[in-house]
Amino acid sequence: MTQPAPIDCDRASAGPKPAPEAIPSGLGALPVITTREVACCGGPAGEPSASFERPGYQVHHFVASFQTTPAGEVPIVQTHLNRRDRLGTLMVRLGIRRGHYRLAPGLYGVGEPGPDSPVLVTANYNLSFDALRRQLSGLDAWILVLDTRGINVWCAAGHELFSTREVVRQIERTALNQVVRHRRIILPQLSATGVSARSVKQVTGFEVVWGPVRAGDLQAFIAAGLIAETSARRVTFDLVDRFVLVPVEINLKVRSLAGSLLVIFILSGIGPSIFSLNAAWSRGLMGAAALLAGFLAGGVLTPVLLPWLPGRAFSLKGAVIGGLTSLIVVYIVRNQARPLELFSLILMTTTVSSFMAMNFTGATPFTSPSGVEKEMRRAIPAQIAALVIAIIVWLSSGFIA
Repeated sequence: MTQPAPIDCDRASAGPKPAPEAIPSGLGALPVITTREVACCGGPAGEPSASFERPGYQVHHFVASFQTTPAGEVPIVQTHLNRRDRLGTLMVRLGIRRGHYRLAPGLYGVGEPGPDSPVLVTANYNLSFDALRRQLSGLDAWILVLDTRGINVWCAAGHELFSTREVVRQIERTALNQVVRHRRIILPQLSATGVSARSVKQVTGFEVVWGPVRAGDLQAFIAAGLIAETSARRVTFDLVDRFVLVPVEINLKVRSLAGSLLVIFILSGIGPSIFSLNAAWSRGLMGAAALLAGFLAGGVLTPVLLPWLPGRAFSLKGAVIGGLTSLIVVYIVRNQARPLELFSLILMTTTVSSFMAMNFTGATPFTSPSGVEKEMRRAIPAQIAALVIAIIVWLSSGFIA
């Protein structure tokens, strides 16, 4: 594509201007900026500002319009996801600016909602909001967004952020009783641990109806008179569900891995000559291979193979796959490493894998908070002990000729 010729500011400001388009009726003599006009010292002018933009406030790209209600104007959002939405999802999956991917709590709408339209409640984490709105195509509904500090529904319910108090607060704050005639709100089933339906009813008069686990079942749920099929009530955690969480978990530990790799290279150079750069490189590569193998075994292979690994504890599952992975490392370096070094590499890979796998417990519905705490109390001391032994053996082997 050819680039436009550079613009001389003086000539542009002094020269003739393109004729403006016809002024729409009702705008009187107000000037109209068209997309054909060229801004001084810049490229072609962009799209005109939307009529509902306000100074000091950002209008999200997914807001299509505003609808006037007895409680004020409510933004109507698009139900399809565009490239910006998908890019945001990718960045969050990679752990980039994850804490900033949220929207303002309050009342939103899709389609042309009215006083009898259903009210769906969700978190102000953008992925939760996007997962909901993309399933509401062709539906007229209200979306009540709670302030969960940018945390998803299930985790926010566990942290008392998707809570009875917050549901009540947003119902009152948005004057929902003025927007809809009915007194019923639909909450996601995964928020049930944080919300008391009876308390919400007593304080606000709104009945809580528990929706299906997944947003994809909402259309059928509403069409069936707010009755969910048995399959829509069941929590699943299949391969795709587990795999999409891997990049986030990996990203959260990348800095720790980088620091560990630096430490292992330094420790590998310690020996009879105080410090050897050759040893730091040759032995450090073996140690780095063990750490990376454990990192990938616990952070990638364990989530993927989760149902088929033995035991209930994630630390045990990670140790099993880490132990098997360590055999691959040992086989690769068997001709360069001493027996003590091989033993240390096995311990390193197994321990790192066990820790990484245990970290994944926060991303799965297979565990409970009390179960996680119990496992950590047992596993962390064992992991620390194994890692200390591995480091001592690794240092000691550097002094053996």
